[in-house]
Parts: sequence; structure tokens; C-alpha cells
Amino acid sequence: MGELSLRRRMDPGTGECVHEVKLGDAYLMSSLFTAGENALAELGLQDINSDCISVVVGGLGLGYTAHAVLQNKRVNSLLVVEAMPQVIAWHRNGLVPLGSTIVSDSRCLLVEGDFFAMARDKSGGFDPRNPEAKVHAILVDIDHSPDNVLDESHIDLYRASGLSRLADRLYPGGVFALWSNDPPQAHFMKELRQSFAKTTAHIVSFPSPLRGGNETNTIYLVQKDL
Repeated sequence: MGELSLRRRMDPGTGECVHEVKLGDAYLMSSLFTAGENALAELGLQDINSDCISVVVGGLGLGYTAHAVLQNKRVNSLLVVEAMPQVIAWHRNGLVPLGSTIVSDSRCLLVEGDFFAMARDKSGGFDPRNPEAKVHAILVDIDHSPDNVLDESHIDLYRASGLSRLADRLYPGGVFALWSNDPPQAHFMKELRQSFAKTTAHIVSFPSPLRGGNETNTIYLVQKDL
């Protein structure tokens, strides 16, 4: 998919240390903008009726979603699926700010794997220790949006058939939440409604220190029937 790079720089305006992940020339993530990643975890877990929540996160990145999940005291287990072994190594070697906190939490397991292939595999699940295990929440932050994917093999997850497979991995009342850099898309909401009972799109607004004003992300949030 291109050359992966992690860089650390000092922001000249604030003096803040900034970590950024790039794939080729495209920015995947920056520690300057984490409101959407945090909201993915907070919104994704808020309506789950359990005091022992199991979570799968698709995409590790700089770890902000995983870290926000672990801040929820109701979370009993977190499995993070990351396709790029280098990203996992950054966390294990302490090269990113949240890495040591995430890898030292006994509730968390980092798994190297293709989230989309694992979601497509009807014979297995996300947890290599228990492939048939269901979870309470699946939170995904990998592609830029359902229409702007990093690789063409990801597209089928955002169609009704792929979303139905995700629903099968959830307990009744379980939640699927998806981060997107684009505004809510009506055609994707239609796909979601074919597999999930409750479907909403939340717009997360945050200040942009580079451009001025505010920017937005979208969190798609859907819940399986009880």
C-alpha cells in the first residue's frame, strides 16, 4: 500500500511534540487530531448494557482509540487487530506516547492480522485463542471513509454482506462503530440499516490549529437487536 513512516516533530506554534503516521504521501494519523479516535471509543461503548465488556478494535495507529477503550472500567478485554507489524513494534518499543500504557495493560492483546480478511473468514473470528468468540463492540478506524479506502480489498466490509458478517460476531445488543473522515453518507447508512436495528451518524467537531476554525469527523454507530 506504500511506504509506512512514523515521524516526530516539534510544532512551531505551540512547542508541542507531535507524532504523525504517513502511508506514502498520505497522512493516516496525527497526535494533533485525536477527538475522532477518542469519540469512536466513547460513543461505541456508551450504550452497551454490560459490566464486563469485550471489545475488538480494527486498526492500532497511534493507539488513541485503544487507550480510550482501556479507560472504560467496564472493559474486561480488548483485542486490537493491526495489519502492519511495524505499528505494533512502535508500541512495544515505546516509540509512540501511549504505547507502554497500552501494551502493559493485561486486558489488551495486540494481534497482527488483516482485519478485513478476518472479518471475511466465516470459519474464524478475531481472537486466535477463541475464533468463535463473540464480542460486545467492534470499533474500526482504518480507512479514510467507506468510499476512500487504503486498499480495494477493504470495500466489501462496507457493503451489506460484509456488515452482516460483523453483526454475526456481536452479542445481542452489541455495537459496531466506524470512524470516517468524510461527512455522513446516505448510501452507507442504507447499507448499515440492512444489518443493524439502530443506526446513527455522529459528527465530531474539533479545532484545527493548522487551518484555523473547526474540522469534523463522522462516527457511524449501529447496534444489533437484543
